Amino acid sequence: MSSRIEQLIDEIEEYIESCKPKFMSNTEIIVNKDEIDELLRELRMKTPDEIKRYQKIISNKEAILNDAREKAEALINEATIHTNELINEHEIMQQAYAQANEVVTMASRQAQEILDNATIEANSLRAAAMQYMDDVLSHLENIITSSTQSAVSNYDSLIGSLNQYRDIIQSNRNELHPEDLEDEVTGVADEDDNSDDID
Repeated sequence: MSSRIEQLIDEIEEYIESCKPKFMSNTEIIVNKDEIDELLRELRMKTPDEIKRYQKIISNKEAILNDAREKAEALINEATIHTNELINEHEIMQQAYAQANEVVTMASRQAQEILDNATIEANSLRAAAMQYMDDVLSHLENIITSSTQSAVSNYDSLIGSLNQYRDIIQSNRNELHPEDLEDEVTGVADEDDNSDDID
């Protein structure tokens, strides 16, 4: 079953895919800021929950080890009780001690196997959980980086377009008042003449 953070990443990818391309561009798209902000806001809210979830999985390592220790101690206690029963029930003490030692040795071996298997299982679970979270966060980082680069590119393109429109407007205004340009040119020429007279 996929987590909510995976679903959100899929939704962000689907939303980006569904956005209309910018006019005359194959790489830029038009994004609805409110919609993408809502998806990112929910992603930021869910990410800590997902991290806590996998931290809980990692913490289960201790629970697995504790359970293994309890089982091992129970086996040893059972073996000890059985040893005492053997000593009490048999008249030949040496045979009783031999059997008791064999039971204790077997119980200790089984207990060690339980601990070893539990340790391997816990380490495997922890590594898998950490790898999964790293993959999810890496994917998220790539999406945010791509979105940031796209936003910067769109902003630079917008500034360039506005500057072009400003130049066109200034040119159109100058064409509406050609006499102002002539006055300015005449004024500059007069100033040059006056400066010559002063010299």
